[in-house]
Amino acid sequence: MGKNAWPAMPVEAGTTGRGRRAFLGLGVAGAAGLILSPSQTAAEEKLKSPVRIVIAGAGAAGLAVAAHLAACLDGARITLIDARRPHFYQPGFTLVAAGIKPTAYVVSTTREYLPGGVELVEEMIAEFDPEGSKVVTADGHVHPYDFLIVATGLQLDYAAIDGMDTELIGRNGLGSIYHSPAKAEATWRALSDFAERGGVGVFLRPGSEMKCAGAPLKYTFFADDYLRRRGTRSKAEIIYHANNKVLFSVPIVHEKVRMLYEERGIETRYQHQLAAIDPGRRLAVFNTPEGRQEVGYDFINVVPPMRAPDAVRNSPLPWREGAWAKEGWLEVDKHSLRHQRFANVFAIGDVAGVPKGKTAASVKWQVPVVVDHLLAALAGRESAAAYDGYSSCPLITRYGRAMLVEFDYRDNLRPSFPGLIAPLEELWITWLIKTTLLKPTYISMLRGRA
Repeated sequence: MGKNAWPAMPVEAGTTGRGRRAFLGLGVAGAAGLILSPSQTAAEEKLKSPVRIVIAGAGAAGLAVAAHLAACLDGARITLIDARRPHFYQPGFTLVAAGIKPTAYVVSTTREYLPGGVELVEEMIAEFDPEGSKVVTADGHVHPYDFLIVATGLQLDYAAIDGMDTELIGRNGLGSIYHSPAKAEATWRALSDFAERGGVGVFLRPGSEMKCAGAPLKYTFFADDYLRRRGTRSKAEIIYHANNKVLFSVPIVHEKVRMLYEERGIETRYQHQLAAIDPGRRLAVFNTPEGRQEVGYDFINVVPPMRAPDAVRNSPLPWREGAWAKEGWLEVDKHSLRHQRFANVFAIGDVAGVPKGKTAASVKWQVPVVVDHLLAALAGRESAAAYDGYSSCPLITRYGRAMLVEFDYRDNLRPSFPGLIAPLEELWITWLIKTTLLKPTYISMLRGRA
């Protein structure tokens, strides 16, 4: 088997016969329909309004909310502002970095999903002025608004790691799945080289808030299983560095992952945060309660600290104190996602300063809440719509198996398929959802159909 190929999984791997028959009985279309759980998008009669709405950011959150608003409003001027022309299916980056999908699987264009009647301005926002109800682009263009929806996503802060050079990803054992599709593929090549030779594999998550907090865990599982399939696991030491005292914020999920890591010989080190790296010497430096600790590696998956984009952080919009002030997340009510000081501003997705919600699955549940509150304001009514912190993580634990972890603000498990998919079981069904069904679901969300 070539070093850049992973073993094909048998179709029935990882599920019970009854569960598999039940799932296949739904058919792919039926199963996708269950995952979509279509929400009401537009009322039968559109609300007529000349309202000016600016949406900052044309990623998953921005496109999805634009589609919903376009379907609900008649006469509105909806402007979507984002300089990036490609659209990345970011939930697929881990699959690219595990050799399961090609880079083309995660790359499309923003305009493919642009709703009719929505203007796309391909410029970067340089300034948010909520007092003046306007944004200013880097090209100096001013866009006034009646309502602003901030959906900028977040910024990967590689510069916060001394010695980190993103140009080196894919060389000398340096990987990072978050950077881009090309770097995710380069990470796969680096992991494949590591699997051939063995040595020390270093995995981690940052001390900041982050998008898809399960991704560093699942990539560690991928590495362990891939080495086993290559027959080189005995030649390798795999170490996961947790940024705090847990592996996952939901206690029951933390305990499950802890048990699986222990069972598979993955060493866990708590309260270790990556501070510096020396790619030439293959040396990582972690901040720990006992001081700085140097760790040599043969492969490392660097997950950088994450924060709000500069234009957001330097505006009046972020939290001014508390847990989310330092990284610049927007000061919004966690249930309505409405700004707590500027009533005509909302946040959706990664940039929102709420306890949970930095996943694409969260966006699906946030968008209808924001839309309903905005429409209620236009219609002169109160909205009872509330986001309860729903988030979802298809946590892959080996090739061919995954756990579907769904939870809310209170750390309650929120299974979408009770009786069919047990949330903490490693199942083939969940693997199929992650690798086959989630992307069509995601695209439907972008088009406002979920």
